[in-house]
Amino acid sequence: MVDTKDNIGYLVHSDGRYYRFPLVTGQRKFVCYIGRCYNAATPNWTWRALSKEIKGDRVTFGPSGRFIRLFQNGETHTAYGIHEYKYEDTIFESPERFGSMGCIVVRKPIMDLMERTFDVNEGNFEVISQHGLDEALFVWK
Repeated sequence: MVDTKDNIGYLVHSDGRYYRFPLVTGQRKFVCYIGRCYNAATPNWTWRALSKEIKGDRVTFGPSGRFIRLFQNGETHTAYGIHEYKYEDTIFESPERFGSMGCIVVRKPIMDLMERTFDVNEGNFEVISQHGLDEALFVWK
């Protein structure tokens, strides 16, 4: 789960246990980037992570180039994904952490965990981005 209000991520297990971590989401403004003009705020959607790619741009996608692409409705390919950023210390120092072009940016250890999660789940896991979250949602009875 991704809280796009407070820029906190949660890796949630089906038994209610969770791991909480900081992340960076999209800038809350209109941008022109890679030939497109759009509102760069990360959408609040329910997604599926369905592909893992290695990108050549090692600034935007970090030293490893790893990119987990997010799909809408389980099939519609989007430009959004989860990835690292080369200058992670700088982007994570921003007080509110709205610095990406719409993607979800995580630090390297979290990307390692996301990649393992992707692999264990055979290339398919759900990502929910929502403006504001209550951790009580993760406590199953």
